[in-house]
Amino acid sequence: MERIQSKWIATLASIWIQCSSGSLYTFSIFSSALKSSQGYDQSTLDTVSVVKDVGATAGVLSGFLYSAVAVPHRSRRSSSCFLRGPWVVIAVGAIQCFAGYFFLWLSVAGAIPRQPVPLMCLFMFLTAHAQTFFNTANVVTAVHNFPDFSGTVVGIMKGFLGLSGAILIQLYQAIFKGNPASYLLMLMLVTTVNPLLLMCLVRIYNTKEGDEKKHLNGFSLVALVVAGYLMALIILENILTLQFPARLFTLVLLLLLLAMPLAVTIKAQQSNFDGTSQTFLIEKNQLIDDPKQLDAEKIGKGQDPAGYHLVHSDAEQERNNDDNRVLLQGENLNLLQAMGTCNFWCLFLAMACGMGSGLATVNNIGQIGGAFGYKSFETSTLVSLWSIWNFLGRFGTGYVSDYFLHTRGWARPVFMVITLATMSIGHFVIASGMPGALYAGSVLVGVSYGSQWSLMPTITSEIFGVQHLGTIFNTITMASPVGSYIFSVRVVGYIYDKEASADGNKCTGTHCFMVSFLIMASATLLGCFVALILFLRTKSFYNQVVLRRLQHPGRV
Repeated sequence: MERIQSKWIATLASIWIQCSSGSLYTFSIFSSALKSSQGYDQSTLDTVSVVKDVGATAGVLSGFLYSAVAVPHRSRRSSSCFLRGPWVVIAVGAIQCFAGYFFLWLSVAGAIPRQPVPLMCLFMFLTAHAQTFFNTANVVTAVHNFPDFSGTVVGIMKGFLGLSGAILIQLYQAIFKGNPASYLLMLMLVTTVNPLLLMCLVRIYNTKEGDEKKHLNGFSLVALVVAGYLMALIILENILTLQFPARLFTLVLLLLLLAMPLAVTIKAQQSNFDGTSQTFLIEKNQLIDDPKQLDAEKIGKGQDPAGYHLVHSDAEQERNNDDNRVLLQGENLNLLQAMGTCNFWCLFLAMACGMGSGLATVNNIGQIGGAFGYKSFETSTLVSLWSIWNFLGRFGTGYVSDYFLHTRGWARPVFMVITLATMSIGHFVIASGMPGALYAGSVLVGVSYGSQWSLMPTITSEIFGVQHLGTIFNTITMASPVGSYIFSVRVVGYIYDKEASADGNKCTGTHCFMVSFLIMASATLLGCFVALILFLRTKSFYNQVVLRRLQHPGRV
């Protein structure tokens, strides 16, 4: 039984759940069927799509549920643990996913009469909202299990989520191509059964197991191999028309690649059984279990906020008191306490600028390609490759920020400054309208956009603690639809309609989007400046975190 109860098994289960959690990225596959079967016009379909985006980012409820049932509390250990653990959050997500896709499938297949638009919006909201439960359970559990390498493990989880859309599209093209109704039925089954089969394996383990970084690098390598395979496959499919046997072969090969994390898990388990595992107590759990007792111990023993002994000289006392106040940022704040800090609103504003402008870019990339004179083949390739650039940002930034945090002591918000500056450059490149500008700009914006999804949860866990991580980072995530609405509707949509009014309903030429992308480039620069403020505010705190990690490995 012990062989299936470890943080490595939990990580494997989370990765596989993430691989089926990005079904929303495939909305374009069944949106046309939804539109025709329900008799929607484009405006109504866009309304359903907006509800989808809102559901995918409204994850506060999943965060509250995770804090209530999954975070370990010593005072609750005597009570029944049957309804406790991350699996509860995953189960609630699976139920929502089944209900949403079931009624969407019935509607598109014509098994039930046409439903009112608000009811169809509810079905779509349920499918989207379910993703927040899967994502919260997997990401927050991974941060609990690997506190020393939170950037890397968040990058892995977010990376596989980013790839999941391309994975599901390959499944559709191999088996259900040209049949969106059957694809909806498949989504109902895969996105429900897969999490239900694996959810009991996703648990929190307060252990230090051998060379964790080495095995996490193994998962990272698998993610890169899968991403490379998908990118090659996407390009090949846009050049050649693959017949059914060839599509089936490529799907089988993809599934074999997705089984590779099992080999990494087995190797990590063997290292554990060879005697390299050692249990340790995470000091931050003491803050959760009995804060008053811990405060008393600090006073009586002269400890710092992490629980380590301090020996002060008279000359250093005032400086160390300042350091202690800095370290209090890492304690476990709840949502209201976090919202009362400047750091929270710095993160929120930076994400509204970065995620909002990035989402506005991908939502309009088809129209941009058409206005710039790109062929439909080129535009569809850009859309398909966006998931790869998104993955590289999610995965790569988490890994790189962890490396520099541990080896150079760089505060993680500096990478938010760098990626937002890069995104601004990408917007300027697209605005230029030069030959190939959309290709180059979409790579810069796509990678930078994905980076924010990896950096934001990790920075949140380090600044505000992990006890209420799910609630806090899901609240900050709501900056994405806020920014997307402003940039997509009030900037891109408004300016495009204004430019197109002189030429009918369609606009052609670089002027259609030039002003919009210059505005988004400026807004992203504003987000970069806000991230710089966050970096300066937390620089001293990150120096203390790195120092403690070097002096006390495994203790955060």
